[in-house]
Amino acid sequence: LIGRLDLEFRRGLCVLTGETGAGKSILLDALGLGLGERADARLVRHGASQASVTARFEPIADHPARAILAEQGIGAEDDLLLLRRVLSADGRSRAFVNDQPVSIGLLKRIGGTLVEVHGQFESQRLLDPAYHRVLLDAFGGFPDLLQSTSAAFDAWRAASEARIEAADAIAAAQRDEEFFRHAADELTELAPQPGEESRLAERRALMMHAEQLLEAINGAARSLADTDGAEARLQSAARELERVAERAGKRLNEVIAALDRALNETTEAMMLLDRVSDSLDLDPNALDHAEERLFALRALARKHAVDVDDLAALADGFSAKLTALEDGSAVHERLRREEDVALAPYVDAANRLRKARTEAATSLDAGVNAELKTLKLGKAVFTSEFSPLDEGAWNEAGFDRVAFTAAINPGAPAGPLNKIASGGEMARFMLAIKAVLAEADPLPTVVFDEVDAGVGGAVAAAVGERLAKLANGCQVLVVTHSPQVAARGTHHWRVSKSEQAMGQAKAEDMTRVWTSVEVLDDPDRKEEIARMLAGAKVTDEARAAADSLLAGAAE
Repeated sequence: LIGRLDLEFRRGLCVLTGETGAGKSILLDALGLGLGERADARLVRHGASQASVTARFEPIADHPARAILAEQGIGAEDDLLLLRRVLSADGRSRAFVNDQPVSIGLLKRIGGTLVEVHGQFESQRLLDPAYHRVLLDAFGGFPDLLQSTSAAFDAWRAASEARIEAADAIAAAQRDEEFFRHAADELTELAPQPGEESRLAERRALMMHAEQLLEAINGAARSLADTDGAEARLQSAARELERVAERAGKRLNEVIAALDRALNETTEAMMLLDRVSDSLDLDPNALDHAEERLFALRALARKHAVDVDDLAALADGFSAKLTALEDGSAVHERLRREEDVALAPYVDAANRLRKARTEAATSLDAGVNAELKTLKLGKAVFTSEFSPLDEGAWNEAGFDRVAFTAAINPGAPAGPLNKIASGGEMARFMLAIKAVLAEADPLPTVVFDEVDAGVGGAVAAAVGERLAKLANGCQVLVVTHSPQVAARGTHHWRVSKSEQAMGQAKAEDMTRVWTSVEVLDDPDRKEEIARMLAGAKVTDEARAAADSLLAGAAE
């Protein structure tokens, strides 16, 4: 029904009127598409390849949508927020935020912070029990209680987690106690030392070749120390030169000095050879012992999947676990007492929060029920119901579950709003709740689809009055057939449907039905309200009645 349409809604109560079937619901379908609601390929006009919807918003600086944009790394230009949805004829759709492609889920998440539609979609926050406690807390206005409860919960949770962690560690240690004791005894008996593997390996290699080494050492010693050895020859050479040194002047001094140094080095080498020879252990039992210890260390290291040098630290670790196991009961008891101490302030804060919520709920229920009476739902009863959470579900907001319920008829059991109310009743319930929660739940834009269905006269006037009151704090869009509601509008649009020529085409396609929307000035607005009052033929009496409604709304 729509080729191209651009609408700019202003602040206040924005009214859309028109004949049944003119396309008002199509506009809401388009808005829902732009907000991330489920897409239906049937929304695409026959013969078109796609449909596109763009919704432009100007949210305030600290609006939650901006936090989501920052979280997702999506930039903004000129403080505008653009949500765009493109739906192809085959049912596929794409979503964009500020011209950046996003998931449909993210589009819906952002849209949910900007617009709430009543009477058309099933995702209203007021129908979601998970949101009711938040709304009640906002209505009650006790942030200090919420903060103290949250802080006490965090302290209790930290103490609880410490106790649970200790209990888990003790339980794990108890399961492995026998292994720990055996491993600790095994390591204690072997008594591994850091660096021992390399020392044993070196000693083992030395003892394995001790005989060959000793034979070579003895041979070298003989070569140096025998009467015909190096030491004797060096001494003899030095004496020969010393006898003739004076006759040679200083020419032999350096030679004699070199021989002295060589003799000293030879003497030192002989001493070192003696030391090495003495250190060699030719006892085969010593070799066997070294090999047995080295192999035992390596086998134990493989068993525990560590390096040999880490066995000493492993032994300390097993000993520490056994000590902790022995002291575990005392530690767990101490942590349990600390948890109990931390729990008391949380219970106290949560109970004070429950009392404050109960008082707020009494006020909220009274306010909503008063609104329902003026909206021709005087027999309906709105109730904020409390139920305790299981201890495992206690959280930083206390231990209350809050749900908004209603009973439409006297004697009927209360139930969730979306289960017990018809479409018209639902919209009026939402209006009553929103009117009371206006300051606590400042959503920028709220849409009501035929909130006045099935009512007229004074009740319709009351609906219009409540909508106007709500529009003082946010932008309200209402689709209505009620002249009383339309007269309350700050701005007025008329939706109409007409046949238009399509140019040169087949005879049966020469015209097509299109929906159009026009902004009404004061004279056109009076004429539209008169039409709503009179029906097909607008009379002077209807125009006079329209003037009266507009004048009454302006007072």
